[in-house]
Amino acid sequence: MKKFQSFGVFFLLFTFEFLLLTSCSVSSKISKSAKNTVLNAAPLKTAHIGISIYDPETGKYLYNYQGDKYFVPASNTKIPTCYAAMKYLGDSLVGLRWEKTSAGNITVVGAGDPTFLHPDFLNQPVYEFLKTNSGIAYLDDSFLSGFAPRGKGWSWDDYQSDYSAERSEMPVYGNLARFYINHDTLTVSPTRFFNSSLQWLNATIRNGAGWWFEVIRPYENNLFQTKNSPSAYSSKTKFSSQFLPFRTNTGTGDKIADKIFLQLLEDTLHKKIGSTGMLDSRTILSHIIHSQPTDSLLKPMMHRSDNFFAEQSLLMVSNEYLGMMNDAKIIDTLLKTDFKDLPQKPRWADGSGLSRYNLFTPQDFVAILNKMKNEFGMERIKTIFPTGGEGTISSYYKGGNGYIYAKTGTLSGVVTLSGFLYTKKGKLLIFSTLVNNHQATSTEVRRAVERFVESLREF
Repeated sequence: MKKFQSFGVFFLLFTFEFLLLTSCSVSSKISKSAKNTVLNAAPLKTAHIGISIYDPETGKYLYNYQGDKYFVPASNTKIPTCYAAMKYLGDSLVGLRWEKTSAGNITVVGAGDPTFLHPDFLNQPVYEFLKTNSGIAYLDDSFLSGFAPRGKGWSWDDYQSDYSAERSEMPVYGNLARFYINHDTLTVSPTRFFNSSLQWLNATIRNGAGWWFEVIRPYENNLFQTKNSPSAYSSKTKFSSQFLPFRTNTGTGDKIADKIFLQLLEDTLHKKIGSTGMLDSRTILSHIIHSQPTDSLLKPMMHRSDNFFAEQSLLMVSNEYLGMMNDAKIIDTLLKTDFKDLPQKPRWADGSGLSRYNLFTPQDFVAILNKMKNEFGMERIKTIFPTGGEGTISSYYKGGNGYIYAKTGTLSGVVTLSGFLYTKKGKLLIFSTLVNNHQATSTEVRRAVERFVESLREF
């Protein structure tokens, strides 16, 4: 009996030492690979780098290099936004809240849904519902909103960039004016509304790789101007397009004229929309129109890193959770509840990652991704996160299908990648690589990170 017990103790000790040595061996290999592919790579020698590799099966980190240090995460910020949307937006998005006030008349209020009249979503239940009602009044609920059209810390001169559309309580057409040119014809969508806002400036078409045009607008209004003269167009002009954010609020103080989305809605529905007073704003709108499946919004948000979808997703979470659209309050609430146990408390400023005020650690992202896996399962995550050859990693990780599911992030001097990796033996790892202050090209940094991540598959 004693011999058997001695053998059992010996076997357990041997097993423990074997696992310890194996773990040390794996960590040692990862460390060596990280040095060769990333840390000592020529394009990244002067960069600030953080790396965390986590094994969710054992609950242990296999590797940490500055994993507890803060970095600007760029669009990796969409990971906590995505988590919140997956948890609090349900299966379908709330597109509109409404209440019947009299025969054929309704009062409505927006729910922050960015899919309304968005060209990516052909099915439009909210629009079809609004068409059937003759009298529509919009609820003045401004006292329930606590967000600016542009996020805290956004670069001010990005206001003309399509990735920086303004946020609003009821987005329409993705809050973008879309300009197209084909041969000698320039069109804008929505056509009737913005045609009258388009001015021509005397200029000539620029000739580079092909003929193209440029439309600009001042910061303070929606007076769009093209740098090309209509007479400059010819049959040789190649098709081109440009999307510009429009100003969502005119600042006149008029309840209807102030809200560009109501003017656009009037123009689209061909009917006038009224506005309720502040006393009516306390009325409970008990009816809901759902618009799209939630994951049909989250997939493009993560695949093409859609900033507008991310910002509106966070506002929708705030609306459902707190009863108001307030990005600062919902961020504070999430940090005190769902994310209260993160390894390091982030500084979280917006939903998309456009702000450089955001600061997260690699370990923070690992913890959030692990929560996503545990609460929603990998099968749902695989339908939302891009894999190799898709979305923002369409040019990377093509060695096999479905072994990586990750979110990229890019700003000037910032390249990030966090997500899930299946090794060649089928083991699931969670990783985060955050690179700040690099002076190389984004492609050089991404290739270095790709070589490192591919090496993890081998281990």
